[in-house]
Amino acid sequence: MIEQENGVFPAVCPLDCPDTCGLLLHKENGKIVKVTGNPDHPITQGAICNKVRNMTERVYHPDRVLYPMKRTGPKGEGRFERITWDEAVTEITQRFRDIIAEHGSEAILPYSFYGNMGILSVDGMDRRFLNALGTSRLDQTICNSAGGAGWKYTMGFGGGTTPEDTEYADLILVWGGNIISTNMHQVVIAERARKRGAKVVVIDVHRNRTGQWADWFIPLYPGTDTALALGMMHILFRDGLTDNDFMAKYTVGHEELREHVKAYTPARVSQITGIPEEDIEKLARMYGEAEAAYIHIGNGLQHHDNGGMNIRSIACLPALTGHWLKQGGGAAKSNGGYNAMNSEALERPDLRPNPEARSINMNRIGEALAMTEQPIKALLVYCSNPLVVAPDTARVQAGFAREDLFTVVHDLFMTDTAKYADILLPATSSFESTDLFGSYWHQYVQIQEPVIPAQGESKSNVELFSLLGRAMGFDEEAFSQTEEQMIEAALDYPDNPYLNGVTLESLKEQRFVKLDMTPKQHYLDRLPTPSGKIELYSEAMKQAGLPPLPEYVPLKEGYDGERRPAAGESFPLMFISPPNHNFLNSTFANVEKHQKLEKEPVLQIHPEDAAARGITDGDPVCVYNERGQYELKAVVTDKMLPGTVVSQGLWWAKDGRRQRANALTPDRLADMGGGATFFSTTVEVKRQ
Repeated sequence: MIEQENGVFPAVCPLDCPDTCGLLLHKENGKIVKVTGNPDHPITQGAICNKVRNMTERVYHPDRVLYPMKRTGPKGEGRFERITWDEAVTEITQRFRDIIAEHGSEAILPYSFYGNMGILSVDGMDRRFLNALGTSRLDQTICNSAGGAGWKYTMGFGGGTTPEDTEYADLILVWGGNIISTNMHQVVIAERARKRGAKVVVIDVHRNRTGQWADWFIPLYPGTDTALALGMMHILFRDGLTDNDFMAKYTVGHEELREHVKAYTPARVSQITGIPEEDIEKLARMYGEAEAAYIHIGNGLQHHDNGGMNIRSIACLPALTGHWLKQGGGAAKSNGGYNAMNSEALERPDLRPNPEARSINMNRIGEALAMTEQPIKALLVYCSNPLVVAPDTARVQAGFAREDLFTVVHDLFMTDTAKYADILLPATSSFESTDLFGSYWHQYVQIQEPVIPAQGESKSNVELFSLLGRAMGFDEEAFSQTEEQMIEAALDYPDNPYLNGVTLESLKEQRFVKLDMTPKQHYLDRLPTPSGKIELYSEAMKQAGLPPLPEYVPLKEGYDGERRPAAGESFPLMFISPPNHNFLNSTFANVEKHQKLEKEPVLQIHPEDAAARGITDGDPVCVYNERGQYELKAVVTDKMLPGTVVSQGLWWAKDGRRQRANALTPDRLADMGGGATFFSTTVEVKRQ
């Protein structure tokens, strides 16, 4: 495909998005001129979002980093000079050797996430290099770890209702997810269900695009989702809307739960959540009386102090009603468990000389960089932009500014993080390399092969870490494998029967291959929980010091309807910073076309809260707390309950303005999984 100057070639969207769309890249004179959807993809069927439609603006961006560079000015100024790859590799390996000799290998820390979802890029050769080097481990918990833990305590397995089945639901609850912006093909399927008569209910703290699209939008106070789920359970048990046969066969703890939820009366839940009692009653009846109800659990509600419990509680609902056995019914938080691959073959943990190496939670990177005992002396950053995406930005920035910290960044752009690098390395786009893609929503595995040559002197993650591994003198075989050999190793995994029939050959021939979903027919018969059943009562949670039954635990930082700010409270507003429509986390925030679509960062504030502060629509405002400040423009709207302010999107620093949302957010960890607590943030707002 690289050699052909003209034509239309298959590709995969690499973004951290559940849809993992099949694409077509249109080439003229060796350059990609257009990106369209692949109509032959069974799920995405040719429809793509505006982000990937404009991917050429990112691939050929004039500010793209094309050559290795070395810092020449103070950290943070972004002053660099061009060097060769040989010079870069020599300096990196020598500095790593010196650090290991003086401080030990755990003084080196990787920082990465899923800026590119290619399995070889972020779960393959990079892990081999880090294992062989013996670095500290990074707990990659910034996104879905709290919810994943909560779901696992209940269901055991990282999979739920498959997308195609949701067309047959007659009630769809979208709980805490702006799927028009973040999972557009689920919207398409929901529309097909609507044509069959289904109703769509959206439960969220903000009437975003998805809330506006819903048949019924239910707003609630941030972090009170568990209380709503328990209130629904109260009514389901009270009114005989449960499937007792299903609970007897497939669950443990239903009798304990029946007694437990008696305390969560509609009146009490209304007080906590801000939802009127009659709406709680109506929602529970709709759910209990539905033939096949599906709950689509979003990402945002797990980013709270009680985030794991939020997901754990909602995951219990289909077990009360037996909707799991109805086509289209059930729930899904993530379906990534279906395509689990051979991680040992990919990551080679056997190469690690120190299997007990310490782990550092990525949400606490600011704290970690300030450690004086066993300090971190080197950072290797790729597929992430922590100066924008990590919480408590000021603390993170202070850590990156340390002159004694040797930092290597591998990226396509001079990001806010890259400005603090000592060595900046050019990364390929996904269209310039070979990689393997699964989806954490649909059941198709896809392959990407390069469509254009690597731009400038950029290298893929596989190439970079292979090069560094060989330069360090590590196992030649492990660091000389081709991408195709790694794909074959990843797919050779008999422990996962869903991978049956997915091979390198079938992927090359078909481009996307469906998992073998036949094992799902009987997976409820033996779930990988301690009891083998859906655990409404979890002994494992009790042993971990958590409530064994779903229980509402108020936020450590925040308010609900029972606990409103006291008079004179320094920070009386809840601050939520969900994704906007045209960025994906910090990706695309530097692309002019996307910036124009979003215009500028804004703060949505309720009319009551605005009036109390003398703020009118369009005013410049400062949002602040003890961690930092965020400067932006006010939009006065009633899209959320009073007491909640919303700013969508993660913007890069620009023209000296304070416009990083995460300057405000805490680096506390959630109740489960070491997850982030971005949305358990309190602030005050003033007119500038």
